Amino acid sequence: MADTSDPRTPSNFIKAVIEEDLKAGKHQGRVATRFPPEPNGYLHIGHAKSICLNFGLAQAYGGTCNLRFDDTNPAKEDVEYVDSIKEDVRWLGFDWQDREYYASDYFEQLYGLAVRLIRDGKAYVDSLSSEEIREYRGTLTEAGRESPFRHRSVEENLDLFQRMRDGQFEEGDHVLRAKIDMAHPNVLMRDPTLYRIRRAPHHRTGERWCIYPMYDFTHCISDAIECITHSLCTLEFENNRALYDWVLDQLDLPCRPHQYEFARLNLNYTVLSKRKLIQLVQQGVVGGWDDPRMPTISGLRRRGYTPEAIRNFCERIGVAKANSIVDIALLEHTVREDLNRRAPRRMAVLRPLRVVIENYPQGGVEALEAVNNPEDPGMGTRTVPFSRIIYIEQEDFREDPPKKYFRLAPGREVRLRYAYFITCREAIKDTTTGEIVELRCTYDPATRGGNAPDGRKVKATLHWVSAGQAIDAQVRLYDRLFVKPDPDEKVEGKTFLDFINTNSLETLDGCKLEPAFADTAPGAIYQFERLGYFCMDGKDSTPARPVFNRSVTLKDTWARIEAAEQKQPN
Repeated sequence: MADTSDPRTPSNFIKAVIEEDLKAGKHQGRVATRFPPEPNGYLHIGHAKSICLNFGLAQAYGGTCNLRFDDTNPAKEDVEYVDSIKEDVRWLGFDWQDREYYASDYFEQLYGLAVRLIRDGKAYVDSLSSEEIREYRGTLTEAGRESPFRHRSVEENLDLFQRMRDGQFEEGDHVLRAKIDMAHPNVLMRDPTLYRIRRAPHHRTGERWCIYPMYDFTHCISDAIECITHSLCTLEFENNRALYDWVLDQLDLPCRPHQYEFARLNLNYTVLSKRKLIQLVQQGVVGGWDDPRMPTISGLRRRGYTPEAIRNFCERIGVAKANSIVDIALLEHTVREDLNRRAPRRMAVLRPLRVVIENYPQGGVEALEAVNNPEDPGMGTRTVPFSRIIYIEQEDFREDPPKKYFRLAPGREVRLRYAYFITCREAIKDTTTGEIVELRCTYDPATRGGNAPDGRKVKATLHWVSAGQAIDAQVRLYDRLFVKPDPDEKVEGKTFLDFINTNSLETLDGCKLEPAFADTAPGAIYQFERLGYFCMDGKDSTPARPVFNRSVTLKDTWARIEAAEQKQPN
């Protein structure tokens, strides 16, 4: 268990709740949680926090965590979403074993319990329209009004509810409402809707049902049926807890779970509303749910984020009772930390500039030794070919270099990583455009391996790729999808779509990779030396043209922030 006495330990108040419950002998010493996604979209990084919390607590206390799909709105649900959710949970490293449940598993029980509420005079069929129900509900400062249908007899309510189930009415004709208190200070408790008519086929039950229970009615009963002990929800469900408890109090089910609310994940430069993510997909702003710019788990996976990094991030941000915004730089820093340890190093040139080493033997090729990962000597070394013609980055040469530019320039000597010192003698330009298309250089054979026997120093080391053995590739450079830290902030006349970063994707063709990439498998992640971390795309790569997505750059904003904070006086 984490040492909560250490101020550097991320807070998690739910752990304290569970430990108190265990000491008090509540729930017979059991810990049972659940992750209850709605199958109406793909999971995102905010869901990852909930997954890690629910499954992590179950693991920490020797309990269980169920995967339960809240499939009560067939108009928005799809098997595609069910499959993607299961894939994402497994990829994050969690296993629900044989505890895969669906709210639709309980439809008959839920209907029977609704009938019990009607018989007990605690629910009634209302024939007001949805607009009228909203009008009758009142406001935060004004009590609601009772529906004229609130005092129907038990027999009439039972008859109407049965006929609703039998499909004798159209959507909106009737709903089933709880009979609580139209003057309740919590507006949600003013006779909330328990059932509504939905004429849409369900992905599991087909046409069997045309009435579906509401989330607030379904959720607490499903928890009780599964004997959940700690039902964890985000803060927007805090007001719903009163209804959660009311339903369970009326029905007196064998198990009595308790709902706890925690702060959801809010990440800057990001939207985590499923409705807005669907909008991004449907309007073609991104290439799909798994676009690497999306905060979906499938998008992060395709971008090269690892499950370990996401779990570490969720642990690092903790579990609090108050909402706050997390800097996306912390997520990127966590990913960078993880990849720094595990990603092999390779050399790749994204914007190639041809270099001819004039005094290197014609047709000569030699094998040089390169380190795979200086953080892990166990990864060993590889050989990289070196020849007379190589590629370097265009930005690593300046014909007229500014001050403090130490890379290649006319007459200047630099080091080639793992290879030799070279000196630029001439820059060849395109006669039409004036663009530099080739450099003519010489090398010092005595500097093999990158060191000069006479002890002379150079101020820059460049990565490179041998032209004759280079692999052509496409590389995609991803940036944040929004230019505004809070895209959800209300700005008159604008929506979150007005803050899209039009430069969030740059696609580079004709990139050159060292031949060690030849056997790369989709999903493999590397550090391109001096450039960042990149993942081979499993969707668009072909044997003839691999595609690499940039995961994160080498620049670490969060590390600089932490270093600056540590320098501040106490």
